[in-house]
Amino acid sequence: MLRYLPFLLVLALWIYAFIDCLNTPEEEVRGLPKVVWVIIILLFGEVLVGPVAWLVAGRKRRGPAGGATPSEWHRNQRTTFVAPDDNPEFLNSLKAENGKDESLLKDWEADLRRREEELKRREEQSRSDEES
Repeated sequence: MLRYLPFLLVLALWIYAFIDCLNTPEEEVRGLPKVVWVIIILLFGEVLVGPVAWLVAGRKRRGPAGGATPSEWHRNQRTTFVAPDDNPEFLNSLKAENGKDESLLKDWEADLRRREEELKRREEQSRSDEES
């Protein structure tokens, strides 16, 4: 199984370079037209010349967003984690949800009382109808 590993790595790099070349916009391709890069990758893929040439010289390298490397960005960012019980926005949202739940519960209780009274009236009415 280990003897197939180099072949699989070459194949993976070949496929990656081919798909990357196809997905790269034409204005980001350097040196040669995109069609020529595809042909180079396909023809010289077995010996790794085509895929490596594409990855090194074929496409423009993009700088990091905002001009800072990820490590610089992390160094400059402060950790702003706030526990939920210390977060006023979270506590206010809980109060709002509790208020909604309480009003809903009051509505249900009022509806239940109304229905119970209605049932009692019907039972009393049916008793009085039976007695007459």
